[in-house]
Amino acid sequence: MKKKFLSIVLALALVLSLAACGSDTGSTGGDSGSQTSGDSTGGDSGSQTSGDSTGGDSSSAPSGAAFKLGGTGPLTGPVAVYGLAARNGAQIAVDEINAENGAVQFELNYQDDTHDAEKAVNAYNNLKDWGMQLSLGSVTSKPCEATSSMNFEDRVFALTPSASSVATTEGKDNVFQMCFTDPGQGAKSAEYIATQKLGTKIAVIWKNDDVYSTGIYNTFKEEAGKQGLEIVSDTTFNDANATDFSVQITDAQSKGADLVFLPMYYDVAALIFVQANTMGYAPKWFGVDGMDGILSVDGFDTSLAEGVMLLTPFAADADDERTKNFVSEYQSRHGEIPNQFAADAYDCVYAYKQALEAAGATPDMDAAALCDLMIEQFTSMTFEGLTGDGAGITWETSGAVSKSPKGMIIQGGAYVGMD
Repeated sequence: MKKKFLSIVLALALVLSLAACGSDTGSTGGDSGSQTSGDSTGGDSGSQTSGDSTGGDSSSAPSGAAFKLGGTGPLTGPVAVYGLAARNGAQIAVDEINAENGAVQFELNYQDDTHDAEKAVNAYNNLKDWGMQLSLGSVTSKPCEATSSMNFEDRVFALTPSASSVATTEGKDNVFQMCFTDPGQGAKSAEYIATQKLGTKIAVIWKNDDVYSTGIYNTFKEEAGKQGLEIVSDTTFNDANATDFSVQITDAQSKGADLVFLPMYYDVAALIFVQANTMGYAPKWFGVDGMDGILSVDGFDTSLAEGVMLLTPFAADADDERTKNFVSEYQSRHGEIPNQFAADAYDCVYAYKQALEAAGATPDMDAAALCDLMIEQFTSMTFEGLTGDGAGITWETSGAVSKSPKGMIIQGGAYVGMD
């Protein structure tokens, strides 16, 4: 009887031991699962350090010591097109740089924040625990306002590809932007509409509970007055009523607006296009960088976006070799044309490379030491990237970027340069 009991105990111990081994090799622990390659359909804060969103892994791992580069963005959820594009663009840059086997190499870790500030903070903490030395901030503005405060407190330098609110950088000497600020987009849009004579009677539909939309709207309205544009319809909405736009569309239509300015993200714009078409209203539509992604909305009739105009820092149809190579590589990996979020993130990584090389930085430096070096470099260097007009990209001490936008129009289901 004792022998039989002893045999059962030993067998149970063996089973428990094997289970423990399997657990150790299958998880990194904590609330956020780590994915080093593969798709983007994991949990809310799963990190992805390489590979594309289709499941293949075409990344190039660092051959030596690497700088740990982290960021958060919506890799799942309704605005995942932004986060996936930024992550994918950054990964291409990392792979190219690592393949050079130079002194600067990167290990990239992108965490999913689902465009939620609280989840972005949790994702940031995951990255901090991982040992992040340099940051790509967060992809969208509200989450980045939360994580940028932590960047500032922890002295981790951040260069966000696309969080454009003023509050992202305000009062933080170590948080910089690769994208235009919201006020900059509003003013530039009004100026472009006026100088190109795109409309005489303007309607604006904007979101009053969103820092992105309100920031653009305020400066658009101010600059429109300076440019002599007549705003005949000024209507708004918020999260509680972001599905029915019949009132706003009717107001614009009844007042004869021949151009409607939409400072918003593409998902809501798609609803407006559908409803306006149903109501027989076909003005010119003009958006901002959040409109980039409209052609990727599931179930959306992209013909309704024909003729939509927007300002963007990136033209995928440009004929320079760097742009053509980037577009080709992105298409090869992901089966689609890259948007400006992908290009801005790609530029972020190469801007980091330039700054690290110029500063003589090494991967054994801690985040605070690198932070001081990056502030010095980004406030003094000129960077040539995929985005901008080729005149060079610089940064103000406030963290705001200085580069010129390009006018784009959707034609034949693709973004085409207007300039």
